[in-house]
Amino acid sequence: MTAANDSALGLDAVKSPAGRILKFVLYTLLLLVFAGPLLALLVSAFNDVSDPTALSVVPSSPTLDNFGIAFDLGVGMYLLNSFLVVGFGLLLQVVVSVLAGYALARKKFRFMTFVLVAILATLMLPEEILAIPLSLILSDLPVVHLNLIGSLAGMIVPLGAWAFSILVMTEFMKDVPRELEEAARIDGAGDLRIFAQIILPMCKPALGVIGVFGFTMIWDQYLLPLLVSTDASTYTLPLALRTLRIDTNVTPGVIMAASLLALLPSVAAFLFFQRSFVRGLASGALKG
Repeated sequence: MTAANDSALGLDAVKSPAGRILKFVLYTLLLLVFAGPLLALLVSAFNDVSDPTALSVVPSSPTLDNFGIAFDLGVGMYLLNSFLVVGFGLLLQVVVSVLAGYALARKKFRFMTFVLVAILATLMLPEEILAIPLSLILSDLPVVHLNLIGSLAGMIVPLGAWAFSILVMTEFMKDVPRELEEAARIDGAGDLRIFAQIILPMCKPALGVIGVFGFTMIWDQYLLPLLVSTDASTYTLPLALRTLRIDTNVTPGVIMAASLLALLPSVAAFLFFQRSFVRGLASGALKG
């Protein structure tokens, strides 16, 4: 049995000088592998870099011009489009997830197993398989017969239902004690009051989990904006990065500045939902 202070690699137990050197080298290599690309991105965004092979983790000619050029190229508009899509898309996704999760976890109805299997099956299908059917549906939305191609709404509507978020909410809501629900019904509470005042408040950790993963999934969407966008005015930032990358007049420093702007919102979302996210993962681990 290893000592309580041993690391996963057993390096903390090494006390000899050679062992300490080995530990330092291994930790340095791990730091370079995981933090090196992020550090190069951060430094290059503020560096005057014209050669893509000259990216470095050491600043040589600091400048803010990269961000100014990026905004002159429309990055501000692309960033706004991304925020609009992720804001309304995540709101719609959370609403659909909590309502669907409540129905699947607390209600009994015919074909419920089939519905769960169908939801789970959507996680196993690559986005490329759904691309053509999705583009056909968005060009002529059933019932209302609207064409959402070329609009931000065409990117938001398909994001409303995500199987991962629905399944997470379903599993959390299943673990809410039914005694609380029965006591509320005895007091005269209806389904809406039970859902809003009992079930939903006890699922705050799950909301943190689907908030972080949902934000990241929507923010990083590339194929959906590619299918929907017909001109640059509806580009989101991940899609615009491809346009900037293939433009020979755009320097690597400008691309790095735009990439940094694309990275920061995901980090901010994690920090915002951090407490609920960690609690949600811990709750899932305890239940597992």
